[in-house]
Amino acid sequence: MTKTDASSPEKTDVKVSLIGGHRLGGDATLHERTITASLIGGADVDLTDVDIPDGAELRITKLSLIGGVRLKVRADVVVEVHGIRLGGVKDDGPTREGGPTVRVDAWGLLGGVSVTRA
Repeated sequence: MTKTDASSPEKTDVKVSLIGGHRLGGDATLHERTITASLIGGADVDLTDVDIPDGAELRITKLSLIGGVRLKVRADVVVEVHGIRLGGVKDDGPTREGGPTVRVDAWGLLGGVSVTRA
């Protein structure tokens, strides 16, 4: 789970469903980039057991008409949220530079992004 360069290609995991959300968590199911797409359904992501080194970045892209993202991370992880959605972002976590980072790109009509810390 480190930043990639030209010599090491980025690994991407894609999950698609028409109706129903996705649950993601643990080292075995997460790659450097994860894309979840659904017509109706959110993404429930638990990264508390994932060892993300300082300076590394995980990217999660959520595409849906209806459905948000519930993200659970360790207390030291910086979360960046981008994209367009109705529902806003709830996160009161750290914003220091250089630590592990999770970038969430949430694209959808309804559904926000909620971040909780363990």
